[in-house]
Amino acid sequence: MTTLELDNISHAFGDLLAVDDVSLSLGQGEVVSLLGPSGCGKTTVLRVAAGLERLQRGRVRINGKVVADERSDLAPEHRDVGLVFQDYALFPHLSVAGNVAFGLKGRQNGAVREKVMASLDQVGMGDYAEAFPHMLSGGQQQRVALARALAPEPQIMLLDEPFSGLDTTLRNQVRDDALRVLKENKTATLLVTHDPEEAMFMADRIAVMQRGKILQLGAPSELYCVPHNGFVAGFFGEINRLKGHAVEGSVATPFGPVPNVQGGKDGPVELLIRPEAVKLDPCEQADAARPDRAEVLSARLLGRSSLLYLKCHDLDGGEVHLQARAPGNFQPEPGQILTVRLDLAQTFVFPLEHAK
Repeated sequence: MTTLELDNISHAFGDLLAVDDVSLSLGQGEVVSLLGPSGCGKTTVLRVAAGLERLQRGRVRINGKVVADERSDLAPEHRDVGLVFQDYALFPHLSVAGNVAFGLKGRQNGAVREKVMASLDQVGMGDYAEAFPHMLSGGQQQRVALARALAPEPQIMLLDEPFSGLDTTLRNQVRDDALRVLKENKTATLLVTHDPEEAMFMADRIAVMQRGKILQLGAPSELYCVPHNGFVAGFFGEINRLKGHAVEGSVATPFGPVPNVQGGKDGPVELLIRPEAVKLDPCEQADAARPDRAEVLSARLLGRSSLLYLKCHDLDGGEVHLQARAPGNFQPEPGQILTVRLDLAQTFVFPLEHAK
């Protein structure tokens, strides 16, 4: 069942078109992430869905009911949505229990207390009911904010960069807990983030945005493995870019031919190669002039993987620099010569006008 539908949403701030004809839907229990750089319009989409920005063009429906169009705009408190922001927005003068109870006005005291404790227990904060926000860590405050948003049992949860203020270890733990709770409650969730790893971890589907438009919408594996353009491919991490020319469905490279799957037509293209697609093998003869050979400039251990900077040459003899990512501790000495192969599943070809 479709819980939230955004139909042809457009929104401008003066002469700036922040959201340009965006359509999106969320099913019950589905987590969809709006992913993109700062200023791409993702937060504006969320605020329009929440009713925090008055709809200018398009239509918003919740459970099939129109809550906003060009003639009417239902107030946020009547849309049955929960909101969690980056800054937590807890009331400092209220206890943890008081913060969670704030959205439960109108219920009997016994029912409120029961619901408050159930919500806090769900996020692992039941023992802190009588504490005040200033006594909690950032991660604990974010859990309380989530419990407060979930307590009224909203149909839809709207999360705006909710974990970006936390350190890496804590962020992983809190978002893992948050995802578990959202799935348990079967809450349709729209998550705004600029972190591709977070989007891939949290979301069932990701909508990558640029300049107010959705460039691609799909499952995380689809966006990572079958990007529609270079912007989408490059947004999921560092990427190597090489110029080339497609001829009869193939692009010649120093490391062997690459099928022109994405671009289709012959002509100037750009190859986008993920660092993990650069496969390195020992070199039997130290001949750096061969096109498939690369010289190690530096290697760094990053924990679970190693990052290598390489120097090689294109087919015209020009110098090319590549990044390679290898699993585990792989740190060849600077100056060592290695053979380069490409994993074609993580190598993409786009016409030059589609590569940026």
